[in-house]
Amino acid sequence: MVSSGFIEYKFDYQQIHKLAIGERLPATTISTGEHNAKIMCYPHGFGYGNGEYISLFFVMLKQIDPKIKVIFEAFLIGKDGTPSSFHAKRTMQCWASQDGYDWFGWHRFVMRSDLESLDGMVTFICGLVVLRNDDDGDDHVAVPPSNLGSQLAAMVGSAVGGETFHAHRAVLAARSPVFRAELLGSMAEATMPCVTLRDIEPATFRALLHFVYTDVLQIEGSSSTSTTDLLQRLLAAADRFALERLKLMCAQKLWESVSVETVIATLCCAEMHSCPELKNRCIDLVVTKDNFMEVAVTKDYFHLGQSFPSVIEEIKPRLKK
Repeated sequence: MVSSGFIEYKFDYQQIHKLAIGERLPATTISTGEHNAKIMCYPHGFGYGNGEYISLFFVMLKQIDPKIKVIFEAFLIGKDGTPSSFHAKRTMQCWASQDGYDWFGWHRFVMRSDLESLDGMVTFICGLVVLRNDDDGDDHVAVPPSNLGSQLAAMVGSAVGGETFHAHRAVLAARSPVFRAELLGSMAEATMPCVTLRDIEPATFRALLHFVYTDVLQIEGSSSTSTTDLLQRLLAAADRFALERLKLMCAQKLWESVSVETVIATLCCAEMHSCPELKNRCIDLVVTKDNFMEVAVTKDYFHLGQSFPSVIEEIKPRLKK
């Protein structure tokens, strides 16, 4: 299970000159929903050097399970509003703290001279990612806890179905490895002010973007049928952009509303977009004797056999139990 939080950390460059080495700016808190950390910024450094480097640290605020892995990451937003790959840092820790107050970060995060060209406000994007392996065995599609509330910096336009959506480049990159490769990597989209996304409808992308910023699943369907359709499209989009939490949230919502009439269509969606949690629950529903007799004569079941014969092979032995 993965939970994460990202925030924008800003300060006025002109106001830091009066601080001495080892003095810090007011701390701010970053949260994944379940875990919190303080961000400590020392504009003239902490413990090393002659004040030429800014130091940046994260401090977890409570004791953590030793099995949990914690990733801290931060990068500087440049004058053009885009993240600087040169001034980007990441550290991963296998947490084994007894008091929960260990510091992790960088004594030499960025040289102060690199900030002078920013003319005013300095912006860091800070991220906290918590990795944990949970399997409680209950009858739900496991959904990680809520993890994001803050909006960040650096706008990028996305053209979808003739509509243009404005989003923060850093947020998209922080939330999705697919967007990260497109917007911060060597792909052509990394330098484009507007990126065109194909094979996704505006309503679907709007819901995806709402999740990226708020960590909340918001569906605007006007009926149960349109809601189910949007959830299926959103699950597909979540799979495409590697948004695992959103994918599982859609899976749980689809499972909550599944019926004998819709289970095969939902099963097809789960198989097509690699959602085994939803797929297995749908198969469990299908192989119930009365249900199978009803669905086996439908066009949806015929389509399932034509498109995903391997799923039919999975169903057959479970019918015999």
